[in-house]
This record gives sequence, C-alpha cells and structure tokens, in this order.
Amino acid sequence: MQERKQFPLISGNLSLDLVNTELVRRGQRYDLLITDEDVLEWLHVIKVNLPFWNEKTLIGIQERVNQVTSSILELRELLRKQFEAIADQHEISDDFITYLEKQIEKAPFTYKVIEQSLVPIPVGEIEDVLVSLIALDALTLIAENKLISLKRCSNPDCVLLFIDKSGKRKWCSMKICGNRKKVAKFQVRKSEEV
Repeated sequence: MQERKQFPLISGNLSLDLVNTELVRRGQRYDLLITDEDVLEWLHVIKVNLPFWNEKTLIGIQERVNQVTSSILELRELLRKQFEAIADQHEISDDFITYLEKQIEKAPFTYKVIEQSLVPIPVGEIEDVLVSLIALDALTLIAENKLISLKRCSNPDCVLLFIDKSGKRKWCSMKICGNRKKVAKFQVRKSEEV
C-alpha cells in the first residue's frame, strides 16, 4: 500500500502552501513534489481551495501532468526566493509583482456563482490555470499587506514559512517545531539538575 505524503501547514494560501512543499527532516532538505504523482497528490489536498475543481479539471491535469508539474515547480522556485526575501525584511519587488501579473495574463479569469459565492475561474491550459490561481493568491497576499507578517520558523533547521497574524508566533507550528524545541530545552534543564 502506498503511503500518502503529509503536506505541512495547509494554510489556505495556495502560494504559501506551495512554497512549504519543501522541508527539512533530520538535517536533510526534502522536496515533497518530486514526481508527477506527488504534484497530483498535493493538488488533491489543496483542491478544497479550488471551488471549480471537478472531474473535468482532474482529467485536464492528468492529460497534461508533465506541463502541470513543470509549471508548478518553476513557480514554487520563484515564490520561495521572493517569500524568503520578504520574510528577511526585503521590499517586495516590482519585478515580482509584474511576474505574477504575467502569469495571470496566461489564464485570465471569468466568474461563476458557486454555492452563493462569486468565484474567479481562470480560462486557459490547465497548467496556466493552476499557476494563475497561485499567482492570484500571492498578489492578494501582497495587496492585502499580509506578507509583512511573513516569517521564517525560529527553528534554524526548518525552512517553512508562515504568516504571523498575532505578531507573537515563533514556530511554523507547535506540532512540527515548537514542541520539539520545548522538549529539547526541558531535557537540557533536567540533565543540568542531575
């Protein structure tokens, strides 16, 4: 039986969730999107954020899975570089915004009412559709000024990024890094007491 991948920090922000498909385990950097199947599995996990997802969408993705994988990985590389710079307090570059806008131009949006909500639906080749949605998410984070709260995890061995809504958060998540650090500090304190 094939083991399902665990994708960390599904935040509801497609662009950030895509960047967080690379992580570090035991000092090794791991890419969770190595194969076409990995990308299909990630898309299956995030499809709750894609209201237009249906059987036709899935068929389109499967027919062009190589192009989909290539496009998504290319976008992730650029998003990681830019998001890490933003987390390190660098300005959001005009070139980054222009790049995202150009990705959306490849699959511009139409709108449909789905479950009483107006939903943007990109039109174009499926790989452009997916990239367009992720680019729109990144532009929305920029426009809503949410990326000023983008942070790196305080665990130096972790590469995950997160939006710190409270202004007090240090860890990508307590489950992934926070508890580990607390346990490590506790063990050091206990060993010093002995």
